[in-house]
Amino acid sequence: MSSVVDRTPALRGPVDPQVRPQDDLFGHVNNHWLGSVEIPADRGRYGAFDVLRERAEEDVRALIEEVGARAEAGEIARDDVAGKVGALYRSFLDEARADELGTMPIADLLESVDAVTSLPDLVALTGQLARDGVSGFVLPFVNTDDRDSSRYVLYLEQGGLGLPDESYYRDDRHAEVLAAYRRHVARLFELALGREGEAATESAGRVVDLEVLLAEDHWDRVTNRDPIKTYTLVDAAELTELAPAVDWGAWAAGLGADAPFAEVVVRQPDFLRGLSLTLGNTPLDTWRDWLRLRVVQAHAAYLDARIVEAEFDFVGRTLSGIPEQRARWKRGVSLVDASLGEAVGELYVDRHFPPAARERMDELVANLVEAFRRSFAASAWMGEETQQEAIAKLEAFTPKVGHPNTWRDYSSLEIRDDDLVGNVRRVAAFEVDRALAKLGGPVDRDEWFLTPQTVNAYYNPGLNEIVFPAAILQPPFFDAEGDDADNYGGIGAVIGHEIGHGFDDAGSTFDGQGNLRDWWTAQDRAAFEERRDALIAQFDRLTTRNAPGHTVNGALTVGENIGDIGGLAIGHAAYLIAAGESADEVDADGLTGQQRFFNNWARVWCGDARTEEAVRLLSVDPHSPQDVRANAVRNIDAFHTAYGTSEGDDMWLDPQERVSLF
Repeated sequence: MSSVVDRTPALRGPVDPQVRPQDDLFGHVNNHWLGSVEIPADRGRYGAFDVLRERAEEDVRALIEEVGARAEAGEIARDDVAGKVGALYRSFLDEARADELGTMPIADLLESVDAVTSLPDLVALTGQLARDGVSGFVLPFVNTDDRDSSRYVLYLEQGGLGLPDESYYRDDRHAEVLAAYRRHVARLFELALGREGEAATESAGRVVDLEVLLAEDHWDRVTNRDPIKTYTLVDAAELTELAPAVDWGAWAAGLGADAPFAEVVVRQPDFLRGLSLTLGNTPLDTWRDWLRLRVVQAHAAYLDARIVEAEFDFVGRTLSGIPEQRARWKRGVSLVDASLGEAVGELYVDRHFPPAARERMDELVANLVEAFRRSFAASAWMGEETQQEAIAKLEAFTPKVGHPNTWRDYSSLEIRDDDLVGNVRRVAAFEVDRALAKLGGPVDRDEWFLTPQTVNAYYNPGLNEIVFPAAILQPPFFDAEGDDADNYGGIGAVIGHEIGHGFDDAGSTFDGQGNLRDWWTAQDRAAFEERRDALIAQFDRLTTRNAPGHTVNGALTVGENIGDIGGLAIGHAAYLIAAGESADEVDADGLTGQQRFFNNWARVWCGDARTEEAVRLLSVDPHSPQDVRANAVRNIDAFHTAYGTSEGDDMWLDPQERVSLF
């Protein structure tokens, strides 16, 4: 097995002398790397995060193959969790068997759609198929109750679409993609359902037109960011009143619930109202074809090569401009990661996560929290009452570093090395049952929602926690033996970003116990919103080098932009706590510690993207493009001091236009 080439942007690597940091920090720091590394043919974008993900992918592959070989040799029982990891991977790698079986593994699911003779049958079947990993017109998930974090509740999310979101069905910018989607759906009807020519085209037309109707009632991504608007707790009678055409009891039974749900949180009530009308006004034959398409799309990656290629041609090439399908072993690793992630994570941590990393991270987190505390206490716009609430929430934060304390139990999950689609379906049912089992039980505050081998981090408002998996704790983000400037400009600013989400426009609606509660004075909330709106307007004017002419959606990205700018400012303050006077000392490259701090922030966001992928992300991603994120330093006074910017420099932003939230 070949090892991955280390393409990670080097700490303090060569900069572009032709680009001044005062004009473009991103380009100054990253142009050398960008000029020497091409986007791999199987990716839509590529950067520092992706290089670390490649490394984690190779590490996980080695672990999977090792335990698989041990299971084959009889050293590990096949029903042991490590044996299941190897068996699932082998089932995916057996491409010849997938080609031999064709669509046979989903034949029973398609037959169940054929048997639908009424709308109640259809509704019940969408619940049942959710257990097989087939998404229906509503997407159920279980999470802590946003109004009462001491309990779990079922949420209902709008669904039913095959394109990334509702804007693809209505926005003229996506007209070519929508037309290509119609052709793609017709192709799937030909390959998987045996319809030919005009019959396939007509079926596809009816199904996509149905999705257009469903999309009309979808809330857009900006609205869906609002945790108050997207929280409507209803009981069974109120749910029926919202969507009387849906037999919710039959749907719940199909899903596997012991009884109809007494109450649920509806995320988008308007969608359920519209869905009820669309159910009654659309011929059953069209709904059956729509559900057949859902079945095929859910399993397309696991069927024969013709269907795999057709699905990639649209999802990869058309939507993201990716020329080549990922190697099968990579897709196999992704499947195992998604299905048995914590089983793999336990193996990963044993081999790749040194205890010293957690100790150094504890120090960084403590300094970040202290920097936030000082910032709140000294805030020029936040009143004393709100300051006290903010500090109380800060003190209630739970940091999680590296990996869970208790690993997930997969003993009830059956995995066979000769049954790929069956494995995928059993994994889906396992996860549905695991989620439903939470209802009525105590909240598991030790649960993780990312695996240790994931290069990412998150803030969870319902548990008021910040989580940093093991795989992100490596350069350029973090080095347990590294320089403070690099660490605070990397993982320190990321820690600040995640804590900052607790106080962004959405996170700030939750209190320290994880409950939706308005803990702001009216005056302070108005002051915060004034700054938020200024940030929205600022980012609305920005473009990315990867999609000239396309602007950032400031309202969609405002939460992440608040996290970036707030996290960067607090990360810098925490660096000063850690470094003291040495922050101004000049190193052998002529850089002060503060300059190295800002340079590593830009290095973390090093990356490039194909135009198609950049345009897609501008529509659906709540994060700003990588170059825009790096250059958000223009809002930080300390950056302008560190690099001596002046009016006329491209990175210059008038002091009154700089947005400071923390």
